[in-house]
Amino acid sequence: MPTHKRTSKRKAVTVKANMSARNIQIAAVVVFVLLLAIVVWIALSPRNETPAELTNPQSAPTQPQPPQEQAAPATAKQYDAPPAMSVDPAKRYLATFKMASGGEFVIELYPDKAPITVNSFVFLAREGFYNGTTFHRVLPDFMAQGGDPTGTGRGGPGYQFVNEDSDLTFDKAGVLAMANAGRNTNGSQFFITFGPQEFLNGDYTIFGQVIEGLDIVLAIRLRNPEQFPDYLGDVLESVTITEE
Repeated sequence: MPTHKRTSKRKAVTVKANMSARNIQIAAVVVFVLLLAIVVWIALSPRNETPAELTNPQSAPTQPQPPQEQAAPATAKQYDAPPAMSVDPAKRYLATFKMASGGEFVIELYPDKAPITVNSFVFLAREGFYNGTTFHRVLPDFMAQGGDPTGTGRGGPGYQFVNEDSDLTFDKAGVLAMANAGRNTNGSQFFITFGPQEFLNGDYTIFGQVIEGLDIVLAIRLRNPEQFPDYLGDVLESVTITEE
């Protein structure tokens, strides 16, 4: 009888040990599944950028912006080289920007400070190059960028030209300058500041200043391509050049 009792006890202990090991295995599987579910949920959750990230100097208006959506195919003409010089630095050139949504603003160009840049801009405007383009990148308290016929941030006129340095600075709202992908890579894209942006000084060619309708500029709809917006940006109906 004592021997039988000891055997029964051993079996009971063995059964309990096996059950404990099995419980541990089940618990481990449950924990693994829960952890996997959490990882999947985090991976699929939308990521929101903060305003600080949007206005970071690293978001300066460089020309090659990866397209975040497919814009309409470019229909603007492409050119092999910058246009021959035709502007007169002694004259006054005004560019009237008419928005498709209504309203317009006027920018005085600086042919005496940036003759090559103004010459290219005037040429493209008179060719109708900017008609129907969008302000594809508009960041709060920073700037509105446009001039790309593809609406992606990667388009241009087919040529590039050099930077032009001057004593002009990004000290106020309404400053017009060329966007670029580094020095001497200017094309057709430009940007207009919403306020002082002194950290841009020396890197971008300034060639104009808003003299009428700054409120229209400041009302251009915000659009950050990196946040996958479902709209293409406010449309620029036309740019008209007058000279005095």
